[in-house]
Amino acid sequence: MRYRLTFVVGVAVGYVLGTRAGRERYEKLRKSARQFAENPAVRNAYETATHNGREMATKAFGTVSERVGDRLPGTVSDKVRTLRGSRVEQHTPFDDDWGTSNT
Repeated sequence: MRYRLTFVVGVAVGYVLGTRAGRERYEKLRKSARQFAENPAVRNAYETATHNGREMATKAFGTVSERVGDRLPGTVSDKVRTLRGSRVEQHTPFDDDWGTSNT
């Protein structure tokens, strides 16, 4: 109960502070986040981390499938196959699809 109350109080404080900051502050933060995400160094780090994560998942899948054999669920195998075949999506981690445009 104590954690739930702490969470509710945190949400309320965040809401109040967020509404006081206003739309202009939100747009400024959003612009800064977009500029950060579009930075070539950040994009390279993001793509490298994604690539390394997929490689590690493939290695882990190979190791587990060797030890477990045919007992590995088909859904796991299908998911790993789709990750192997998919490309890195061409978007930034800060894309905003929530309908918050100024139009």
